[in-house]
Amino acid sequence: MFLARVLDEKHTIYVGRRFPSKLHVNNNHRFSVILGVGGNVGDVRRRMEHLWVYLGRLSQLTRVQSGVILKNPPFGYTQQDDFYNTVIEISTSLSPRVLLRVLWKIEKRFGRVRSFANAPRTLDLDMIFFDKRIIDYPELKIPHPHWEKRSSVVLPLKSMARNTIRRQYENLNV
Repeated sequence: MFLARVLDEKHTIYVGRRFPSKLHVNNNHRFSVILGVGGNVGDVRRRMEHLWVYLGRLSQLTRVQSGVILKNPPFGYTQQDDFYNTVIEISTSLSPRVLLRVLWKIEKRFGRVRSFANAPRTLDLDMIFFDKRIIDYPELKIPHPHWEKRSSVVLPLKSMARNTIRRQYENLNV
């Protein structure tokens, strides 16, 4: 069950059992990563709950915290349903490219089909930040391009513990 708060005619925040959430865990992973999570096909909020549980079962990473879920209009290809978006902080010792492949496998497991850019999707997982690194590979750009202009990232990110975000990314010059 989610509680909803309408921000304006285009944006609604949802708060549930796991969104937002902060876990007090000790782990030995080397890197802190912020994932952008989104989708607009099917019961996305329920899928996000399932994703949270699924991530908790993976040995390659540890869940740290999550933000609120934001319902917002699509951009790019706009002839589709609104999106639900959130952010999840994880820790991992995987390299960025290996983590990217893991995320693609998770998307596929949750029914993602890649048809065209900005197409409707069951689940979209993006690396917004990977520790304090700046990465420019053809298949991966970190920080995620234009993250600071997207309410789908900024609002859920702000809902997470501000001191955690400030501590991890205050020295990132972008």
